[in-house]
Formats: sequence, C-alpha cells, structure tokens
Amino acid sequence: MNTQTKTGFTFTGWHMLASMLAFFGTIITVNFTMAYLASSTWSGLVVKNTYVASQEFNGKTAAIRAMLATGIEGELTVDRRGVVYHLTMPDQQVVEADVVTAHFKRPVGEKQNFMLTLLPAGDGRFVASKEILDGGWIVELIASRDGQTIMHEAERIFVAGE
Repeated sequence: MNTQTKTGFTFTGWHMLASMLAFFGTIITVNFTMAYLASSTWSGLVVKNTYVASQEFNGKTAAIRAMLATGIEGELTVDRRGVVYHLTMPDQQVVEADVVTAHFKRPVGEKQNFMLTLLPAGDGRFVASKEILDGGWIVELIASRDGQTIMHEAERIFVAGE
C-alpha cells in the first residue's frame, strides 16, 4: 500500500503579506498619481476670493440684467489669424463702442491666457490680428462706451488648425 501523500501549495503568512502589499500598493500608487496630475494641471481657482465674489454677486446680476434689457447682441468669430467681433441691436442696427477687449483664457491652466484690444473696423465690427493657438478657449468680451459697459459676455470656443 502506498502511503505517500501529494504535497500541494500551502498559503502561508508570507503569501498573505505579499498579496496585501501588492493590493494596497497599487491603490496607493494610483491615488498619488491621480492627486499629482489633478494638482499639477489645474489651479482650482475660479475666483481669487470667494467671500468678495459672493458679496459682489447681486450687483453684478443687476448690471447684467440692465445690459441684456438694451438688446445689444455680439457675434464673435475667431480663427488662427485673429478675432472679429460684431455688435448689433436686434433690428441689425449698428452699435458703436469706444473700447472692446477680449480676454482669452484656457479652460485649464493660466500660462497661455492673454488679452487683446480690438480696433474698430466700421459698421459695429471690431478686429484684432494675433495668432491664436489651437485648442479650447473661454473668450470674455467687454465692450464699453463713454466709460459704461454696454456688452459683457463670455463664449467657449475651439480653434482648430487649418
């Protein structure tokens, strides 16, 4: 009679330790990687001081309602060569402004942000020539006449290579 027993794999404490280190090591590595990528690609700032922004909210809301009541509309055209902004009333009447500025902001990061002053080109059109890099932008446009803001809007655009 054969009394040999087949010896198989025995799961020991060392195996358990290796399994736990591999499992939690993977989780910790992924968490640190994601935290690093999140903090290195976006500042997280929408406004510099949230308390001050909350105190100014009602005043800004009233000003926007008054501006919208005028009926002025803006049409933005952006390509890699520059910017054209056209201001009109609903009946296509031309709106003139003294100063029009365009603040280009990347949705993520601040390194490539810039501001342009658009020059009048007649018939309510304002233009600026500048090479605009490809990608997504948030363009904040502010038009003023006699020191009063007559149009303030923001558009999210995407510039693609030609």
